Amino acid sequence: MLHIIQNDPEVPPGNLTEHLTVPYRLHHPYRDGRLPDLGEMTALIVLGGSMGANDDAHHPFLTELKRLIREVVTTSVPYLGICLGGQLLAAALGAQVVSNRWEELGTLEVQLTEVGQHDPLFAGLPQHFSTFQWHHDSFDLPDGATLLASSPACPHQAFRVGEHAWGLQFHPEVTEAIIRSWAAWDPVTAQQTVALVAAFGKQQTAYRQHSQRLLRNLLRLVDPRL
Repeated sequence: MLHIIQNDPEVPPGNLTEHLTVPYRLHHPYRDGRLPDLGEMTALIVLGGSMGANDDAHHPFLTELKRLIREVVTTSVPYLGICLGGQLLAAALGAQVVSNRWEELGTLEVQLTEVGQHDPLFAGLPQHFSTFQWHHDSFDLPDGATLLASSPACPHQAFRVGEHAWGLQFHPEVTEAIIRSWAAWDPVTAQQTVALVAAFGKQQTAYRQHSQRLLRNLLRLVDPRL
């Protein structure tokens, strides 16, 4: 079964669950500290969150989550980390996650590297595609990782470790409702709500198609018939 870990009550899976055609289970460790067993997984998605990847003191479940991620990487279970989930993958493997570096906000384009254009997670996506960004932190690449995508402001947008684990800095799961919710977190971004939603709306059709394709590519590693 596909397992999805939601790290923050205000960072839900969004359109990912709308696209799913397989059974899944959603976990809320910020609420109960519970994480799935590796033996139950056919794939694992770890979502974003407002905390940092190393904020274990304030969010103790992060310690066990990074342990679980390290275990998943040693298996053939596909892993997809989104924003914080990508940062957690990097941190779990010994790379630095740096605060207030390469910050991005809004609907922005990323570019696949030459290797990324042939990566199974990005199969069928154009070399340049629009994403939604909302991050203050950014990850360094773990030893042995392969860089798959970059942007002008943030050179580390996506990486792969081994053959089955990916970390993304961008968000493929957002909806207009999520953008409005996140914008309300801060008075400065609250004033940008209309502009953020309008920019997203112009790219929303292609964005959803690319998000759906990315998710299908991940699940095809579990079942090629999907």
